[in-house]
Parts: sequence; C-alpha cells; structure tokens
Amino acid sequence: MSVAVDKKTELAIVRRAYAKQILALVDVKDARIEAAFAQVPREHYLGPGPWEGFRFLGNYLTTPDDDPVYVYTDRLFGLIPAKGVNNGQPSLHAALMASANVGVGEHVLHVGAGTGYYSAILAHIVGPAGRVTAIEFDPDLASRAATHLADVPNVTVIAGDACTVSFDPADVIYVNAGFSRVPLNWVDGLREGGRLILPMGSRAGLQDASSGKVDMAKLMRLYQSQVVFRVARRGDEFHVTSGLPAAFIPAEGADEASEAALVAALEKGGAKNVTRLYWGGDVPDERCWLRGEGWCLAYT
Repeated sequence: MSVAVDKKTELAIVRRAYAKQILALVDVKDARIEAAFAQVPREHYLGPGPWEGFRFLGNYLTTPDDDPVYVYTDRLFGLIPAKGVNNGQPSLHAALMASANVGVGEHVLHVGAGTGYYSAILAHIVGPAGRVTAIEFDPDLASRAATHLADVPNVTVIAGDACTVSFDPADVIYVNAGFSRVPLNWVDGLREGGRLILPMGSRAGLQDASSGKVDMAKLMRLYQSQVVFRVARRGDEFHVTSGLPAAFIPAEGADEASEAALVAALEKGGAKNVTRLYWGGDVPDERCWLRGEGWCLAYT
C-alpha cells in the first residue's frame, strides 16, 4: 500500500539523493559537503520556475513545470540564458570545494557568486563560526543574491569588482569565473595556509565553442581554453597544483594583453606542470608558463 508523502518530505529525500549522486560522480567523500548540498534548497536561488536547463552551448530546455524536483540533477540552469550565465554544475563545485578543503570557522571569499546558491553551500560548510563574503560583478545578479541570502546570517554580499574591492583576510578564495591574470589583492588577502581556487580562461575559447554548430571538437577546445589552479600559501611561497577541467564564463574587464598571453600559454600546453606562483622577482622565461605584471606562474 502506498503512503502519501508531503512535498517538504519528498524534497528532503530528493536532496539527500542528489547530494550523494553528485559527490559520487567526482569521487568526493566529505560528509560536510554532502550535508550542505542535501540541505540548501537550489530552487530558492534560481528564482520562480519553470527553469531553463542547460543542454548544449547556447541551448536550453525548459522544465515541464515549477516542481523543484527537476533542479536536483547534475546540470546547469540558466540565470541569464541570453548571456550564457548559468548556475554551475553541482558535481564540479563539489570537487572544487573538496580541493579547497573548506574548514569549519573559516572565512571564504566567493568571487562570482551569481545568485548565491554556492555561497549558501559554502556558508553551510563553514558553519555559524565561519563566514562567506560573496562578490558579484553583475549588479542584477548581486541584487538577487542579496535577496536570496538575506536569511543566511554568515554571508555578506558585495556588488563590485573582486579585483579591486577590499575584503578581510580569507582562508579560502573560491573563484567562479575565468580570469586571465592573478589579482594582487587576492595574493595579499590570502591568509597563511590559505587556498585560492583559480580558473584561468580564454574568452576567445568560449566564443569559438559557442559559434556555429556544436560538436565534440569545439567542446574539447572549450575545455582546453581553461585551466583551474589550486594555489596554497605557505609563508611567502605560493604552491600550485592544476585541478579539474572546467568551463567558467570569463570574467568581465579582461585586458587584451593578458588575454593574449593566456591564450598563448594554453596553446603551448604544460599547465599541469605548473608548481609555483611567484610575485615579484626575476623568474627566467624558460621557467614561466604565464607571466603577468609582477607575477609568474612557473614550473619550478
């Protein structure tokens, strides 16, 4: 005999299954991350349904109705579909949060917060003793994030440019946009032992993959046009490991010179061999994978 289940109970069950599934997809075993994905309501941060589910580059499929069960899957949903701005892939974020090793009581700077879903996930992980500073460049998205996160006491939303905005020293800087350079204020603002999750991405790669018919070759070029680095601070040293392939929307305001330098570095390959971020100093060209103004991502 079937037993009727109220909607709240049904969604709680669906969220628990969703959390387990997305962590299993990326082989993450972290009870705190799982609990956060199981308890934070994704639909709250997407706005009213039905929702635009991302299928391929530039293509969306509308959910049949506004039942929140449809958003508990490992897919992206459009925040501004016309611009290709989405609520990112849950399994990717689970993997990157695990790589960041976000701890209870820590301060997380979330760059590219969108409408706040992953800010809320991070806030759940750090707990009441920790806090999240969520920065979003797009004023409309920042306003939506502030509204959605109004009842999450350990999150502060800032509308502005994360490359110039002031913030308290952070244990984790969690970046959700593709950058072509390493901002000085992030390096200065990372505490001892802090971790920076840094996607570096080419706008040219995104434009190439988005133009014309979508095929596997274009998808491969898109993933090859970005790399995610994990930077860990140890005193005055910054140790780097390369992370998962990803396809974040490029950050606004990239200058042509840094964009061109990044494209050249990605085309020559070798990102997986980068081990250090040097700030200042004179690092020989043969050791530099990518050089910017006063900094270098280097092989040794």
